[in-house]
Amino acid sequence: MTSTPTGAATLDDTQIRRLDEGRHDDPFAVLGPRDTGEATRVTAMDPGADRMCAVVDGIEHPLERLAKGRAVFSGDIPHGARYRLRGHTSDGQSWEYEDPYRFGPVMGAHDEYYLGEGTHQRIWQALGAHVMQHQGVDGTHFAVWAPNAQRVSVVGEFNFWDGRRHQMRKRGMTGVWEIFIPGLGEGTVYKYEILGADGALQPLKADPVGFGSQHPPQNASVVRDIRGYGWEDYDWMAGRAGRNAVSAPISIYEVHLGSWKRFADQGNRPLSYKEAAKQLVEYVYDMGFTHIEFLPLSEYPFDGSWGYQPVGLFAPTIRHGPPHEFRDLIEAAHLKGLGVLMDWVPGHFPTDPHGLGYFDGTHLYEHADPREGFHQDWNTLIYNYGRTEVRNFLVSNALYWLDEYHVDGLRVDAVASMLYRDYSRGEGEWVPNKDGGRENYEAIDTLQKVNEIAYSQSPGIMTAAEESTSYPGVSHPVSEGGLGFGYKWNMGWMNDTLDYIKQDPINRKYRHNQITFGLHYAFSENFILPISHDEVVHGKGSMLGKMPGEPSEKFANLRAYYGFMWGHPGKKLLFMGQEFAQPSEWNHDTGLDWAKLDDPAHEGMRRLVRDLNSVYRAYPALHVKDCDKDGFQWVVADDDANSVFAWIRRGGSFEDAEVMVACNFTPVERSAYRIGLPQTGRWREVMNTDAALYGGKDRGNMGAITAEETPSHGQPASATVVLPPLSTLIFVHEK
Repeated sequence: MTSTPTGAATLDDTQIRRLDEGRHDDPFAVLGPRDTGEATRVTAMDPGADRMCAVVDGIEHPLERLAKGRAVFSGDIPHGARYRLRGHTSDGQSWEYEDPYRFGPVMGAHDEYYLGEGTHQRIWQALGAHVMQHQGVDGTHFAVWAPNAQRVSVVGEFNFWDGRRHQMRKRGMTGVWEIFIPGLGEGTVYKYEILGADGALQPLKADPVGFGSQHPPQNASVVRDIRGYGWEDYDWMAGRAGRNAVSAPISIYEVHLGSWKRFADQGNRPLSYKEAAKQLVEYVYDMGFTHIEFLPLSEYPFDGSWGYQPVGLFAPTIRHGPPHEFRDLIEAAHLKGLGVLMDWVPGHFPTDPHGLGYFDGTHLYEHADPREGFHQDWNTLIYNYGRTEVRNFLVSNALYWLDEYHVDGLRVDAVASMLYRDYSRGEGEWVPNKDGGRENYEAIDTLQKVNEIAYSQSPGIMTAAEESTSYPGVSHPVSEGGLGFGYKWNMGWMNDTLDYIKQDPINRKYRHNQITFGLHYAFSENFILPISHDEVVHGKGSMLGKMPGEPSEKFANLRAYYGFMWGHPGKKLLFMGQEFAQPSEWNHDTGLDWAKLDDPAHEGMRRLVRDLNSVYRAYPALHVKDCDKDGFQWVVADDDANSVFAWIRRGGSFEDAEVMVACNFTPVERSAYRIGLPQTGRWREVMNTDAALYGGKDRGNMGAITAEETPSHGQPASATVVLPPLSTLIFVHEK
């Protein structure tokens, strides 16, 4: 039996015309079945039909055209009978289908209440396109937020992209429109056709909460059934909190999946998610990294944005496969003991016509005032963080990746651009906050809510901020006035140390403080030391290309720098290709130059990074107090004449062996350099970046030094050390 509203629909000429033109504000009030008392009156619209009928138990019941030239039909069927619609053309063609207007609403009162309030933390469970069975029929439920629209329709090839055919039901004051369309399922291509607030037809819009998209440059949404993945990473999920903790060894391999590896013999295509689940995961595991961080993988239209201008925030990019295959990649990483982080972009979105901009004919997601709503640097739009529903959209999106895809953390892009209203703006180009200042209170509140809710709802995750200013408390708890991130990228350290290492060694003594200055603030935040994609693009060259000197000196400089980085307090991040010193600048259109590993110098660099990861993980003193000042002590910080640095790293307990790190950033060997040490006895050399295995010349200390009771550098003991040219050495005290 079909449930039908009581009272036959009476359509006047105006209503018929509005239906036929796709301008009726409540099509469910007049289309579908209506109980007349003695029969059921069925009213339907099908612009392709010359004649229509309702089919009950195989018997056709004619529907009468209500107005000449209009595609609206109506007629009676037996009371309460279940029916299907059948259309006919004058040349004998016919088609049969379920009437979408005979189905009741899908969205329940709970969803409606919280969506209307703007506090639905999992909007993807209510909005978007969901494959389901409704009232005993298989189909897809579509729901979209467009509060100022006069009409919203789902369109696609299934209805000839005709917005008159599947006009949606508006759900009260929520601003949400919904419809269940029987017969549609996985793989259906669709968009939303919207009549704006002024009655003007908007460009066709992709689904803001769609789970899939077409392959670019096509940009429609695609129905994806994301239910039913059989996760088997229980052990990882139960224990990942310890792997993301500030006391854990965290060494991140940053990856642009589209260019990590390409298949030249297959049209230069990138890896699929399933291929990456084997090849990338195995490589990262072998290299000893603890986490993979992906540049944004939510759907984006322009390859050249690298994902940083997303349109489909709830859709894993189809460039590498459908959603379940993205899950395959994440689970494969977890089963190998690797965490997966993903770059997330809540700071802006592109102006592409199919995107969020001017979505329902109003500035819905973005600020109307370009001084608040337009990024001049990137020609993108800025979210209106002060709007409850927009803030909730972003918070929910963060939870979506953590919940549905078991992502272990989010690295938030361009946080500085969110924090300040005058970011990259001149006088008169920005709007002060309510107190006349430059801080963006609404964006700050959004970031705090993201972190509070993410950490409370997805235990064990981590968030990291790319924040390039000295904004206080980025990685401090919200309860203490902080932003609530787990970590912050140390952009100051990166800029200072890269500027130092690219100098000719003869000039480094004049920039000595660029190495030491970072320790003045190294423990003010939970820092990640990033050598990211941003340092090897836009004419900056490769890491190897930044190094001074002849080729052998370039490699030696880079090896010493990596040794310095791994010995320095802070978690580690290295962009793909830099682990083997790719000589060319990164190009997102081509794969990494893996052939370079046939060269011993490049293979030596790869082995070095692998071994640095091994040493970093093996000795608690190198990671347990990465974010704690008690874990670090300078020994040699003022030898600018020789460009030598040395320091002690300490762990969290007496059982953790102390570690000494020494760097010589000149091409001159220091053959008997005395360095103070906290304990006498044997200190084993566990890392020497000048080892032949890495491409060096095997100069060093024959595997160990012995500290004697000779005070030096404020320490009770000391040893003479051979510091090879352009090298970093790491020693571990043997108890």
